[in-house]
Amino acid sequence: MKTTVLKTRNLTKKYHHVPAVEGVSLSLEKGDIYGLMGKNGAGKTTLIRLITSLALPDAGEIELWGETSAGGLNTMRHRIGAIVEDSCFYPFMTARDNLEYYRIQRGIAGRECVDEALELVGLSGTGKKKFQKFSLGMKQRLGLALAIMHRPDLLILDEPTNGLDPMGIVEIRNVLLRLNREREVTILISSHILSELSTLATRYGFIHQGRLVNEITARELERECQEYLEVVADNTERAAMVLETCLDCRAYEVLPDGVLRVYGFLDQVPLLSQTLAQNGVGLYALTPKGSNLEDYFISVIGGEENA
Repeated sequence: MKTTVLKTRNLTKKYHHVPAVEGVSLSLEKGDIYGLMGKNGAGKTTLIRLITSLALPDAGEIELWGETSAGGLNTMRHRIGAIVEDSCFYPFMTARDNLEYYRIQRGIAGRECVDEALELVGLSGTGKKKFQKFSLGMKQRLGLALAIMHRPDLLILDEPTNGLDPMGIVEIRNVLLRLNREREVTILISSHILSELSTLATRYGFIHQGRLVNEITARELERECQEYLEVVADNTERAAMVLETCLDCRAYEVLPDGVLRVYGFLDQVPLLSQTLAQNGVGLYALTPKGSNLEDYFISVIGGEENA
C-alpha cells in the first residue's frame, strides 16, 4: 500500500476577492512525479506557494504525510525541498561556497551533503568559477542542488525548465529521474508546456483559472494522444478477423458502436483498405485520428494556448 505524501482538500486562495486557486483537491503518493499543467496565470504558482507555506489559504486543507495541524505541517515541511522563485545566490561566490553558506544558515549537519548535491546535479567540476559566470542552465541546476541538499522526501518545482535550451531541459530532467528512481523522491513539478513533462511525469493535473479541471495518468495520456485509424465497416467481426489473420495485427480495439480503432498501419492505409476489401469487408470510412500533446492540453483547458 502506497503512502500518501501530499493531499489538498478544496484549497482556495483569493487576491482582492478574485480566486487564484479555487477548490483544488489533489493527492500525491510516494514515488509519483506529478506534472501540474496550466497556462501562465492559471494558478500553478499560487497552489505551490500554499503547499510550501509561502501563502496562507482562505479555505480548504493541506495534509502532509497524514498531518493537518499547523504544528504537524510545519514539522513535515522540513521534508520538502522546493524551487518556487529564483534562488538567491551570491554572484562572487562559487557553487560550493554558496551551498556551504546555506548549509550553515539552515543548520544542516555534515559538509558532505554539499558535495553530494553538486555531484548529483553535475556541478562538482565547476571549481573556482563564480556564480555570476554561470550559464542559465548551471544556475537552475545550482538552485536544484540547494533544494535537494537536505535530502528531501518531496521535491516541489515551479517551472524549473523555464527559459532553458533543449540541452538544459534534458539535464534537469535526468537529475529528477535519478532522484525519483534512486532515492524514491516524490516530485511535484509545474509547467505550461506539456511536451516538456511527457517523458517525466507519471501523473498529470490540469489547472485552469484556478480550478483543477482534469487528472490523468501518464499511461492514460499516452493512450489519449496515440494516433490510430478509425475503421467503419459493414461487418466489424469480419474486419477484426481479417486484421488478425491476414495482416497479423493485434493492436486494435472494437468500440461499443462497432467502430474499430487500429493502432498501426498509419503509413500503410492503402494496404489496409485493399486487404479488407479483398476479403469481403465493405468500408464506409477509414480515417486517421488522434491528437498530439499540445492538442490534448488545449482540449482540456479550452481556448488557445498562448502561454
